Amino acid sequence: MKKLNYSIAIHAKADKVFEIMLSKPTYEQWTAAFNPSSTFEGGWNKGDKIYFIGFGEDGKKGGMVSRIAENIPNQFLSIEHLGMLDGATEITEGPMVESWKGALENYSFSEANGVTTVSVETDTSEDYADYFNETWPRALGILKGLCE
Repeated sequence: MKKLNYSIAIHAKADKVFEIMLSKPTYEQWTAAFNPSSTFEGGWNKGDKIYFIGFGEDGKKGGMVSRIAENIPNQFLSIEHLGMLDGATEITEGPMVESWKGALENYSFSEANGVTTVSVETDTSEDYADYFNETWPRALGILKGLCE
């Protein structure tokens, strides 16, 4: 697995950035960079199971089965990816998930003088590195626009 890192400075307080990032209506806006139908089901508290969902061109529901590994409001959020969602079926074992099961997606929030730096560290397979290197900066740019 490969670690990728991204960051952006947002002219807003950390509590505002954190709230906008996780609040469902605005979450759906900034994550539309990854999938126009992007949403989530579940909670953001430590230990919560959460589904990151999108719909394919065929209208089929798919996405990630994950767990909130840590949530320190306005400071740090860690998501552990456990498997895939295929329609209503969770796939947490087997060749489709073995290469990235256990991958972490970590968000750090650092505020100074009214500017919050959001840093993202994500594990990925080599196959998705180019896609994420293009999409993460775009998604963070949308988040910045929502917060400022």
